[in-house]
Amino acid sequence: MMGRDLLGIEDLERSEIERILETAKHMQEVGRREVKKVPTLRGRTIINLFFESSTRTRTSFEIAGKRLSADVVNFSPSNSSMTKAETILDTAKTLAAPVINAGDGAHEHPTQALLDLLTVLEEKGRIDGLTVAIVGDVLHSRVARSNIYGFQKLGAEVRVAAPPTMVPAGIETLGVKVVSLLRDALDGADVVMVLRIQKERLQGAFFPSIREYSATYGVDRAKLRFAKDDAIVMHPGPINRGVELSHDLADRRPGVVLDQVRNGVALRMAVLYLFAGRGGAPREGGSS
Repeated sequence: MMGRDLLGIEDLERSEIERILETAKHMQEVGRREVKKVPTLRGRTIINLFFESSTRTRTSFEIAGKRLSADVVNFSPSNSSMTKAETILDTAKTLAAPVINAGDGAHEHPTQALLDLLTVLEEKGRIDGLTVAIVGDVLHSRVARSNIYGFQKLGAEVRVAAPPTMVPAGIETLGVKVVSLLRDALDGADVVMVLRIQKERLQGAFFPSIREYSATYGVDRAKLRFAKDDAIVMHPGPINRGVELSHDLADRRPGVVLDQVRNGVALRMAVLYLFAGRGGAPREGGSS
């Protein structure tokens, strides 16, 4: 993987995903030390290049880079030649470095999916044979697509449930089971992944009202009874509390949202180490 771009989970083999997750477990040990720093990327430069507002993902990458002793630069397109019609490709050629996709449009968000896989492994000890229900705004979600690829490559069954207007055309070709009723998606599920309604990307009427969406597809403890007794609830954040996910599940078990956030730094440390390492300075680009 050294020196390669990481653009999506679709491009990774199962063995590569497993290697990243195993490396992330070692990086978790670094996070438990009193001095949370190793010299792995000393002398390297990491450039955070984000084209949309991002706090969680960019901060996670920045902490990951600094814990690996890299020099971290936050690059703003608004203050660059990109405001003078320079294209993303031009910028990439100028920076001449491996690219790690930090989330692009509705395409993919590979590091989010990888940290989700890591969190499930911690909770369940395996992914092979699990049933994963992905619920919500699948149409606009880069997280959904990456998680579909990731969970399936590691042997899980994936279901998706959303209003018909929020189901991408042809998503069945990815091997997922599409259902319209939330209960059908949750039935016997080991993992329930709730997606954020991306209000900033909604153009037009995708559902009658927020209240009706919450009543039909919002996940709370009452609806969670259809899943397995030991099912866990995930959310990539940020959460529209009380809409797609109830307040108590966002903060307490069986919700594991805080574990996902904690695992983000260790997972991104692993990605930087494996893809950047001796291969030069990486560039994290995205629109998270």
